[in-house]
Amino acid sequence: MTQVTTKRFTLAEYHRLIELGFLTEDDRVELIRGELVQMAAKGTLHSVCNTKLARELDRLVENLAVIRGQEPIILPTNSEPEPDVVIVRGQPDDYLLNHPYPKDVLLLIEVSDSTLVYDQTVKLSLYAEAQIQNYWIMNLVANQVERYTQPYQDSQGNFGYRIRQIALRNEIVTIPGFSDLLLDLNLVFPGL
Repeated sequence: MTQVTTKRFTLAEYHRLIELGFLTEDDRVELIRGELVQMAAKGTLHSVCNTKLARELDRLVENLAVIRGQEPIILPTNSEPEPDVVIVRGQPDDYLLNHPYPKDVLLLIEVSDSTLVYDQTVKLSLYAEAQIQNYWIMNLVANQVERYTQPYQDSQGNFGYRIRQIALRNEIVTIPGFSDLLLDLNLVFPGL
């Protein structure tokens, strides 16, 4: 019996595959812990929420930070996920030489319906390990926002967040890093 092993990629190898044209934007993959992971197709509910969320955050944040939609970030675990929305420090041109690192991220948001369990487990652990301080899941199944803060590692070596808060779609929440910016969740969840 032959044992099958998978090939894990470093960030440099992943970028080389892109440079050589083996991977293109049409491939819809992201690098997670060295593995190429096929990104789920987006349904209309996901797309509408993502569009409304990015638009509202852009309106609120203006030039105080950068709103990136479905663009890569670089994590130290040989990972380059493409979160639905990220608020990063600085200006867009600050990321000409490289994608943002965890230290640049003020808020990372995944919009979730079909990928909810994956975002609550694999992605949550990945972001906590990278010390992303503020991770939100726009939970379209329950029509609520799961807000995670204070990443930590438990005694078994698992990563997670100490605090999980739920905000309902009819509530207003503060955007991390901007105590005076309030996000009305009714404006970002699709339909009623």
